Amino acid sequence: MKLSSLITLAFFCLIGTASLSAQTADSLKADGSGKNLVKVNLTAIPLKNYSFQYERAIGKKISAVIGFRFMPESGLPFKSSFESIIDDEDTWKYVDQLKTGNTAITPELRFYMGKSVFRGFYIAPFARFASYSAELPSFEFDYEHPVEGSQTETIPLSGNLKTITGGLLFGAQWKLSKLVYLDWWILGPQYGTAKGDISGKKQLSAEEQTALREELEDLDIPLVDTKTTVDQNGAKVDFSGPWAGLRAGISLGFRF
Repeated sequence: MKLSSLITLAFFCLIGTASLSAQTADSLKADGSGKNLVKVNLTAIPLKNYSFQYERAIGKKISAVIGFRFMPESGLPFKSSFESIIDDEDTWKYVDQLKTGNTAITPELRFYMGKSVFRGFYIAPFARFASYSAELPSFEFDYEHPVEGSQTETIPLSGNLKTITGGLLFGAQWKLSKLVYLDWWILGPQYGTAKGDISGKKQLSAEEQTALREELEDLDIPLVDTKTTVDQNGAKVDFSGPWAGLRAGISLGFRF
């Protein structure tokens, strides 16, 4: 069974278990006027990420959460701060040109350790299904022209990456007023798989194909299996391997 199927099955099994206590949710009165929270991740906004959550109480100390995150394709956040620490001119040129974006859907199940749902320390198993995109308008490579000698050529490259991960989030949530809550994602390690490709279209001579193939095969992507294909119409690099990450942040929520 694929990892994605296992994660989905595990999540819905947990939902099924939690639903046994959902019969008591109608009588939930604890320090609030509703069983729902909508939240926005404040710490993600400076990174050009827009992250939202919907949380619903399904038991006295249990809630189900669905999160959605998106980043419109744009330049790297805080790009100017990298310029002073990147000594290589060619590397900085690529960083300056790079545009990237992403989306993610994150279901989770929260178990609160305090007296009631929505308040106090919690542990939350979660799954994340994410998609990333990147665009580099001009990737440079050198080749030997049979008549004119050494030449520099460019090819536009774009890529997509899809990841499936599972993890465990440790966090805490506080009630700031009757309807306003603060949610701190303290630490959420995650691990799973990734699969994607980088490709570009351009008419290439035999000499250009050889040079570009060597350049792309020299790309060092740790822990990832790659397959490079170059022909007269362009190039493509397929890659797959493990994927790991961390969740952290601070969200502001409204209860209803």
